[in-house]
Amino acid sequence: MKKQKISRKEMKNLVEQFKNHIRLKGLKFTPQREKIFKEIIRTKGHFEIEELVQKIKKKNIPASRATVYRTLNIIKDLGFIEEVIKFKNKTIYEVSIHHHHDHLICTNCGKIIEFHEEEIEKLQDKICEMYDFLPKFHRLEIFGLCSECRKKLKV
Repeated sequence: MKKQKISRKEMKNLVEQFKNHIRLKGLKFTPQREKIFKEIIRTKGHFEIEELVQKIKKKNIPASRATVYRTLNIIKDLGFIEEVIKFKNKTIYEVSIHHHHDHLICTNCGKIIEFHEEEIEKLQDKICEMYDFLPKFHRLEIFGLCSECRKKLKV
C-alpha cells in the first residue's frame, strides 16, 4: 500500500464531499471515519482490507476492525473506492477518484497490471450505441499469467 500524493486543498474538498454524503445517508461523521477515509484516499494502487486494518492499527488510529470494515463499505457505496477483483479469498480495492483503467491479473502470483487502451474504450462506446444502451460504468479484467510466472513455469 503506497501513499497517493494529494494536495491539502483536494483532500479538504474530498473530505467535505464524504462528510456531506454520510450526513445525507443519515449517518454520523466521526473522527475515526475521517481518518480512515483519508488513509484510503491517500492509498496509491491496489489494497486489501486487512492491509488497511494493519496500517490504521500501526498509526494508532482508534478504530476497531469492525469500524474499518463498515467505513470501507460506506466509502465504496459512495463511489470513492471500488472493488477491483476477488482473488484467493481476498477482495482487492482501489481508489476510484483517479483515471479509468482496466486490469490484467496473474492467476498464479496475483500481480495486477493496470492499462488503458483507447481502442477498447471506443469499441465499448460503439457497442453501447449499437444496442441503444446507456452505460454507467464498466470494468475489464483479463486473467492469465504474467511474464515472470510464465518464465518460472516455463509456459
